[in-house]
Amino acid sequence: MRPQMWWSATAAAVAARRMRTILGAVLGKDGWMWRSHEVKLVSTSSGETVKIGDISYKLKTPRNPELVPVKHISDFLPQAVAQHLRWIMQKDLLGQDVFLIGPPGPLRRTIAMQYLELTKREVEYVALSRDTTETDLKQRREIRAGTAFYVDQCAVRAATRGRVLLLEGLEKAERNVLPVLNNLLENREMQLEDGRFLMAAERYDKLLQEHTKEELDDCKIIRVSEDFRVIALGLPVPKYKGNPLDPPLRSRFQARDVYYLPFKDQLELLYAAAPNIAAQRVSQLLSLATTLCSQESANLGLPDFPMDNLLQGINVLNVFPTMSSQQLVQRLYPYHSMLGKDGRSAVETVLSKFELLDSHSNSDTSSSAVVSVSRTAGVEGYADVTLRVAQKDVTFQVPAGTKEPRAPDCGRAFVSTPSHSQLIADMMQSHMVKDVCLIGTKGCGKSVVAREFAEMLGYSLEPVMLYQDMTARDLLQQRFTLPSGDTAWRPSPLVTAALEGKLLLLDGIHRVNLGTLAVLSRLLHDRELDLYDGTRLLRWDRYQALKEEQNLTDQQLQERSIFAIHPSFRVLALAEPSLVGGGGGDGAEGQQWLGPELLTMFLYHTVSPLARAEELDLLRGLSPNVPTEAAEQLLLLTHTLQQTNDPTAQSLASSLSSRQLLRICRRLSRYPEESVAHAVNKACLSRFLPSLARGSLQKSLANCAIHETPGGEHTRDFTCMVRDGVLTIGKVSAPVNKPNEKMKVPDVLFYDNPQHMRVMEDMLKDFLLGEHLLLVGNQGVGKNKIADRFLHLLNRPREYLQLHRDTTVQTLTLQPSVRDGVITYEDSPLVKAVKAGHILVIDEADKAPTNVTCILKTLVESGEMILADGRRIISDPLEAKGRPNTVVMHPDFRMMVLANRPGFPFLGNDFFGALGDIFSCHAVDNPEPRAELAMLKRYGPDVPDATLEKLVAAFGELRSMADQGAIAYPYSTREVVNIVKHLQKFPNEGLANVVRNVFDFDSYNKDARDVLMEALHKHGIPVGAKPDSVQLAKELPLPEAKLTGFWTINPTGNARHKLLCPSETHRIDVKGPVYLRVQAYPCNRRESRASSFNEEKASWQIPIDQVNIICDVVTKDDTLYVATCNPVTLYSMKESGETIRCVELHDVFPGTISGVWQPFVTVASLGGPLDGQAVLHEQQSNTVLHVDVATGAVRRLVMSADGERTPGRASHWWSGKEAQGEYKMCRDFAHKNWLLFYKEDGNRLEVLDVLEGRVHAISLPVNLKSVFLVAEDRWLLLESKTDKKFLLTKPTRTAAEESGVCRLHGVDEDGVSSGQGAAGAGDRSVPQMLSRDQLPDEHLSAALGQKIVSPNRVMADAGTFARIVVGFPELTSPNEVYSFQRTVDLSQMEARAFPRGGLRTTAAKQSNCVSLLSAGQVVRALPPSEVPLKQLYPEGVGPPTAAAYLEVTDLNSKKVKYIPVPGSTSASPYANWLSKVSETDVLMAPLASGGVVTVDAGGRARLWETGTDALRRSLTEWRKMIGSEDGRPVQITVQRDSGLDVSAPKHGKVDTTDAPHVGGNQWAGGTGGRDTAGLGGKGGPYRLDAGHKVFQVSQAEKDAVPEHVRRAAREMAEKAFRDRLKEIDMSEYDATTYERFSSAVRKQVQSLRIILDALQAKAKERQWLKNQALGELDDAKIIDGLTGERAIYKRRGELDPEPGTPQQKPKRLRVLVDVSGSMYRFNGVDGRLERSMEAVCMVMEALESYEHKFKYDITGHSGDGYDIELVRADKVPKNNKQRLQVIKTMHAHSQFCMSGDHTLEGTAASVEELAREEADERFVVVLSDANLERYGIGPERFARVLVSDPRVNAFAVFIGSLGDQAERLQQSLPAGRSFVAMDTKQIPQILQQIFTSSLLVGV
Repeated sequence: MRPQMWWSATAAAVAARRMRTILGAVLGKDGWMWRSHEVKLVSTSSGETVKIGDISYKLKTPRNPELVPVKHISDFLPQAVAQHLRWIMQKDLLGQDVFLIGPPGPLRRTIAMQYLELTKREVEYVALSRDTTETDLKQRREIRAGTAFYVDQCAVRAATRGRVLLLEGLEKAERNVLPVLNNLLENREMQLEDGRFLMAAERYDKLLQEHTKEELDDCKIIRVSEDFRVIALGLPVPKYKGNPLDPPLRSRFQARDVYYLPFKDQLELLYAAAPNIAAQRVSQLLSLATTLCSQESANLGLPDFPMDNLLQGINVLNVFPTMSSQQLVQRLYPYHSMLGKDGRSAVETVLSKFELLDSHSNSDTSSSAVVSVSRTAGVEGYADVTLRVAQKDVTFQVPAGTKEPRAPDCGRAFVSTPSHSQLIADMMQSHMVKDVCLIGTKGCGKSVVAREFAEMLGYSLEPVMLYQDMTARDLLQQRFTLPSGDTAWRPSPLVTAALEGKLLLLDGIHRVNLGTLAVLSRLLHDRELDLYDGTRLLRWDRYQALKEEQNLTDQQLQERSIFAIHPSFRVLALAEPSLVGGGGGDGAEGQQWLGPELLTMFLYHTVSPLARAEELDLLRGLSPNVPTEAAEQLLLLTHTLQQTNDPTAQSLASSLSSRQLLRICRRLSRYPEESVAHAVNKACLSRFLPSLARGSLQKSLANCAIHETPGGEHTRDFTCMVRDGVLTIGKVSAPVNKPNEKMKVPDVLFYDNPQHMRVMEDMLKDFLLGEHLLLVGNQGVGKNKIADRFLHLLNRPREYLQLHRDTTVQTLTLQPSVRDGVITYEDSPLVKAVKAGHILVIDEADKAPTNVTCILKTLVESGEMILADGRRIISDPLEAKGRPNTVVMHPDFRMMVLANRPGFPFLGNDFFGALGDIFSCHAVDNPEPRAELAMLKRYGPDVPDATLEKLVAAFGELRSMADQGAIAYPYSTREVVNIVKHLQKFPNEGLANVVRNVFDFDSYNKDARDVLMEALHKHGIPVGAKPDSVQLAKELPLPEAKLTGFWTINPTGNARHKLLCPSETHRIDVKGPVYLRVQAYPCNRRESRASSFNEEKASWQIPIDQVNIICDVVTKDDTLYVATCNPVTLYSMKESGETIRCVELHDVFPGTISGVWQPFVTVASLGGPLDGQAVLHEQQSNTVLHVDVATGAVRRLVMSADGERTPGRASHWWSGKEAQGEYKMCRDFAHKNWLLFYKEDGNRLEVLDVLEGRVHAISLPVNLKSVFLVAEDRWLLLESKTDKKFLLTKPTRTAAEESGVCRLHGVDEDGVSSGQGAAGAGDRSVPQMLSRDQLPDEHLSAALGQKIVSPNRVMADAGTFARIVVGFPELTSPNEVYSFQRTVDLSQMEARAFPRGGLRTTAAKQSNCVSLLSAGQVVRALPPSEVPLKQLYPEGVGPPTAAAYLEVTDLNSKKVKYIPVPGSTSASPYANWLSKVSETDVLMAPLASGGVVTVDAGGRARLWETGTDALRRSLTEWRKMIGSEDGRPVQITVQRDSGLDVSAPKHGKVDTTDAPHVGGNQWAGGTGGRDTAGLGGKGGPYRLDAGHKVFQVSQAEKDAVPEHVRRAAREMAEKAFRDRLKEIDMSEYDATTYERFSSAVRKQVQSLRIILDALQAKAKERQWLKNQALGELDDAKIIDGLTGERAIYKRRGELDPEPGTPQQKPKRLRVLVDVSGSMYRFNGVDGRLERSMEAVCMVMEALESYEHKFKYDITGHSGDGYDIELVRADKVPKNNKQRLQVIKTMHAHSQFCMSGDHTLEGTAASVEELAREEADERFVVVLSDANLERYGIGPERFARVLVSDPRVNAFAVFIGSLGDQAERLQQSLPAGRSFVAMDTKQIPQILQQIFTSSLLVGV
């Protein structure tokens, strides 16, 4: 015999010695006593034998030699492998099945194949995946000629034909699949579906002795070959992900641990492969790899190093020895992309240990670029690539495509940058040895680089978009039916790419399940593939070897289903980096796709973000016309966001990917006038970002000097017109299309509004740039209407596709159906639109899983998509030529995708996050109020404007509440439109009832209902009010008007009665203007007639401080001016407006310091050209200021020389002594722009003409007490000591004359002669108010009870309700004075205590008495002590707490009523000062619209309607708004034609039993009949109600709950409350105390819990379970159903977590509260401690019962330390008593702790401690006052601590501040990381913002 020795026999002696040295220490258990195992092939006369060591195996001739593996045995066989082969041979000889277990990689499969090649065994290979079913292993049905028959699969074929079944990836298969093999493994028996039975060889042979083979065949018994074996390959679970082995299955295998080759074996291999590299460097690399595969490395959470790839890496290093080792390691083991901070640090420590870490000095030496690419001469499928590395050219061979290679930097749409050139050069190096994977963020240019790489090497690119639920069949082969109905298999693009030598682009390997991707491992490692139909693909050289060995032709091999994989075939994968999280190497727990198995499949390259200069070059290259400044601003912003540590900013940066920046630049090139800020906000969809992220973006924009262009866009008129075939929207025009299919052009009712036109103009810009559009918005904002209107205007046909949760990739493209036994595919709207060039509108895109919608990416990006029936969409018609099964994309095809906004409450899939950057995004919001109002008027032209305004205002408020998270549902325009449509159709229905059509959804949620009711009531929609809820003030009779005297104006008398008063005119001196800041505050106006009807119309709060003192109130038209002092401030607001303007004038009045002169100001509002401007007059200094409230311009008007003087030592106006000689201003004619000034006890009048800038000074012979302007040219003067009256008449045109003379007439007051005699001087009336106009004649007649037409004036004084002076001031005859006398003179009453505690000793400065002449009323504000309360309120009913009563004297109806004005909510500390301003706690002014306005001392403005007619009209409207659904019976009438004529009317029979009758023409008192008396019929003589119900539905019955039932419910609740208190041992006092804190945050707690509940529900949403025997038919399994398979259904169920997925960890929250002494000390100033305690209460209540999701603790910091334990994470409070104890502890600690501050230390410790804990996400919320400067803590130090660890999101909430400390500190801290909460209500909202914007991620 002639032995042929392999491997060891041919090795040289030196090699043998080296091998013994290497293997000695590893293999021998007994030290150096070991022997090597030689593998020999021995030929004898009886056949060939393989001998491994001492074990021999006799070879058999294979029946199918093409199934025997070839070329798996290498020239060098390590001894470790020989040992494994020997062991397998032993088990084979024993007839046992083996399981090779070990780490991922091709080694185990290689050993198995080597053994099979050695023993010349045929192999049946199966790569198991999660999609493998029983039919893939046993038998599958196929249809031929209309008949279904079974085809044996791998396990059956192997068993019957004596082959070896090679099962790879047992851990990937689902648990219920592999047990079908149990009996085959154990007893070599199996029952088949076609009735045959497989039987073990021994037993079969025994039966054969007793029976013939035909008999056994008849019994369908088949012999299992004695040569049948199973070799299983698997990973150890649980170390790696997967299903653990089923115990019965495991027991049937013999296991062998196939670990990586021993160190010295590996080293030997590497030495041989890398002769150009220093041995030490090779050894270091292997040492690193071995270390990263150790158990210690695994304990750190680091994935195994791909040991098998090290050889390829060394091959690259051999060609490029200058490459840095770290760079090579990064390709093999991309730790930067897959590991967290700790993991990266651990790897770099190991790199440093083995001296593989790059030094900074040589880090740039490896920069390289491709110089040239050319086809290799004489070698097919290869190209010569020349790289310039470190100034040297290196040429090497790489696989290349079938096309001609292309020189670098010649791509049409590729702008080469240094980093991309470097990347492509690196990819060329890796491409030489292995497949490549590019890892990079979304939109960073991976696809573009891949395309450029393919073109340079002459490859045809085959893009395959991977998605999450992709199956192994989708990857490899799909079933289809032939036209004859026969089933067949269609190769996937992956297979055709392998056969044709294309570059396969696997886009999105991070999405696809690892169990599915595992089927590709053999293709990627060995270039071999077994398909479902039995086809085998072999590596090119193996295929050629097989051909030569077996002397077969290509055709013969193809007949045996064996094909060669083209030698050029390569795979290029694209992926996004793992969501790198915290800890060691954990990456993002449960989301880390790059594990040990995938690491072995590719060499990895990271596509780093471009440097700023490179990206600028790129943008300029692809958008040459982009404005340079805009491009630079964009890049500054993007790189600023990328480089911060803040996760929020980084997530924003991902929205500004290179792809998105390019889109923005293209748009700016075309429309350079557009603002960069608008483009960025559009790209980031900032309208729908959480408030924190939006704030962060705005701050970043401001920092980069990117500002929104001021409101031009909003004021611009947006027109839309089609003229001459051109559509113009705004400033953009486009040609109108002329379609063939006009019926598909949408036509929709659409009312244009500026906001939607703006969106459509934006859409048209992008449409013209060739973009696909994405419209994102809330529900009901008009996305569909905008899309349809847009297409209607462009005349574009539309295809419509609505997605939902069950949408699959297949249904998105094709809809399969069965016709005559043949599967046919209906084109989906997507395919129809692609073919015909229509616009595809995809609605509800967020409802479909993102793994389904992501297949749109290739369609948008590359214009390609593969359909389920094998056709391919191609955008390039040239490429489609000659290719079968192609669908050419029409050039007009576009997509418009509509989606709801991401996040709560929609909780859809984040379509924008996944695919937003491949579309041009447009945010669609509800129209702005004015636009919405205009639109609603079109829907409801007959609906009153007031109603529409209320609806718009109420819904606007609800939407802003939804944005803030206060309510869950975002109410949209759709709801308002539906309400308006209803009101238009049924105008008599009340608004309050109709709005319930929308809000009844929330009627069972008390908290939501309360919030809604409050919002609706605020805007005057009386939901819940009853028509009889009218609470008007009680009217009392007014005394009759009596003639009480005469006023006689002496026209001609002596000099005493008629005096000439000289006047002079001079110009005023104008100082200024100075421009002060005008602040705008929201006017939170609240309608007051929500639940009941009373005189108060509306109210709002003016934003004043407690120390402000209201001085004066004045109105003009619908504008209200309020002046305050301490400090001097002017407020301006509209009656119905939304904004309060405020000008602070304390800079103009520098003396306003306590203890020095303090001013008192009055205000006059100007008119005409000065409309909107006001004059302020300070009474002591006579300072006159002209203020423009719109611009903030303030001018000082100096009227005379003494106007310059300062007040010197003038006493305070609020001091105890009356200030002498104050200046007064008369403003009755301010609307005509002239004012009158005089000084008390002075004898000079100054008339200021503001418009002309002149002063007319009039000298008088009397000293003045007061002046009343009764007409423009007639003024009533009161002499100071005597109260004598004078009438001053002036020439009409005094203002225009240089000088003029005024006449002073004495006015004689005479009493009536009836017994009283002449009135003496002491009886003279002192007017408090005298009207400037007269009562209308009808009111005068009604007041005096006689028909009278005469000039008149209305006067009020202390002794009367009102006086009417008839004839005054025009008539010179005696003027009659009619008086409505009071029983008690108001001036005679004793001095009273002021409502706020002050005591008045002098006359008030404001009289608070006005006349409303149009209504015939006099209104004055009285203190409660001057009101007859006993007449108003019955005995036992206490009057309400009132700041004042409005006494309304109605001269028409002769009634007086007293309307209580509610007391102010805030008490001023200056009660005594306030008492000097007014007799009451309020100031009052008349309204132009009728009625009065009051402003109380707390700054609450209230509008009152007092006129009787106006109240009557308002009450009618109010009742109409409530509607008629008030419990009255509703009659149902069915109109029917009986077919019988009316005969003659009659009474009808009377039924003595009184039974009801319907119809019949017989009975009296029936309903619905004819002729007889009754109801609801016809032809009867009269209606007769017999007392029966006429089909009534009573609302009242439903509403009426008996009182005893309500009482029982109340008692039950009270008893339960007391029992609960007893159970937790809590006193009622403690319960009340806790309720104070709890109630303050109840709404926020409730809304937060609603969000958490919804998230929990979403997390538990069921998934589709495939391969079920019951359920809905799975479209993908229709063909399997045709063939008769059972597991063809899918059903919804709880999806088990992926095997090996780490358990979901809770989110970790720490609240760090400030309990320092300053919190207690300043709590009285700003309530900071109270706020802090409320915040803690909110956290404890909101997170109760969510401990499995949120693990929280609460820690305090103070002068005593930084870790004061308040709530432990493992012991959170469970009831109110425990929560109250926490709050009490906080209060007590801050009261008694040492002074000092540990904010910084506490924050740092909390961040550090949470970073160490295992958690899904980590949050620290620091509640602190801003008092850090006092302790020397700078903002920059605090900022560093907040962002010290990116794994922990730290936020600072400042809840106390002295001055502007907090605002200044906030400016210095990172955007979105700090908040200022100076109002108690803000802090829960801030915490809620943090929770809802940050905690929502991944819940």
